[in-house]
Amino acid sequence: MTDEVDAIAAAWQAERPDLDLAPIQVLSRVSRIAQLLDDRRGQAFAEHGLAAHEFDVLAALRRSGPPYEQTPGQLIEATHVTSGTMTNRLDRLAGRNLVVRKAHPADGRQVIIRLTSAGRRRVDAAFEALLASEEALLAGLSASQRSGLAGGLRRLLTLSAGAAEPVGTAG
Repeated sequence: MTDEVDAIAAAWQAERPDLDLAPIQVLSRVSRIAQLLDDRRGQAFAEHGLAAHEFDVLAALRRSGPPYEQTPGQLIEATHVTSGTMTNRLDRLAGRNLVVRKAHPADGRQVIIRLTSAGRRRVDAAFEALLASEEALLAGLSASQRSGLAGGLRRLLTLSAGAAEPVGTAG
């Protein structure tokens, strides 16, 4: 079984046999899979009336457990965006009745963002669609292959954590 990365690597090997092409054998595939995932995730979210960045906010609230509340600061930390960006996202989500703002019980200067019932139904449906789409991508791999791939990618991400800040959430 070969793919386009094999063809690219073979062409480079012919031109530059002095170079070790192992990095592009791995990371070019990771890059192509990331693009495929972005497309599929965007589709899964769009089917449920959400953009990826909206899903990120709703998913952070949903994962927090009952009563599905966080401060804007906690959401900023969870989604790696600026406060201005978060304010804009929360305004739009509140306008669609997917979240509500309420006074912080301990600090009147702050607000708490709560996931509404409509927001919970929406994020749950989008997450289920996401999992189904991603399961379909992994269907050709055995449990052992999935585990090995997850372990290798976890190690790579952990080792690379200092090189770049993570962006967004995966669900």
